[in-house]
Amino acid sequence: MASFEDRYRMVELACQGQPGFVPSRLEAGPGRSYTIHTVEKVRASLNPDDRLFFLIGADAFAEIQSWHRWEDLIRLVEFIVATRPGHQYAIPAGATVHRLDTLALPVSSSQIRQKLAAGLPVEELPPAVLQYIRSRGLYSQPASGQEDERKVRAPSSGQPQA
Repeated sequence: MASFEDRYRMVELACQGQPGFVPSRLEAGPGRSYTIHTVEKVRASLNPDDRLFFLIGADAFAEIQSWHRWEDLIRLVEFIVATRPGHQYAIPAGATVHRLDTLALPVSSSQIRQKLAAGLPVEELPPAVLQYIRSRGLYSQPASGQEDERKVRAPSSGQPQA
C-alpha cells in the first residue's frame, strides 16, 4: 500500500486544474484510517441539520456491510452510488441511497492497481498521477492479501480515491 503522503500527492495531482476540488489532510496521522472516523470528523464540523453525501462506486457499496462500523456509517451519510457495469448491490435497511446512473464508471481503483501491478497501460488516470506512480514505483507488485475497507481506507479529497 502507498503511504499517506504518496496517496495525498496523487490526490493533489488529480485535483490540479479542477476548480472546487481541494485535497484534504483530514485522514493524516499515525495508524489506520477508517471511513467512519473521517465521516465522524466531517459530521462534527457541520450543523446538525446539514446533509452529508458519500460518493461511492457500486462495487464498493456492494461490500458496505463488511466495512468497519458500517451500521454507524449508514446512519451518518446519504450515499450517492455510481453504477458500474456488471455490479449489483443491495441496500441495507436504514441506508439512504441515491443512484447515479449517468456516470457508469467502467473501472474501479482495485482494477487500476491490478493494471499497474501487471505493467499494463492505465488510461483512466490523469497523466500527472500516472507519472508520479511510475516514478515512485507504486503499485508495481500485486499486494498480497489486498487491504480494503474491512481493514483500512486511503486518504481522499472528499471521497474519490486516487
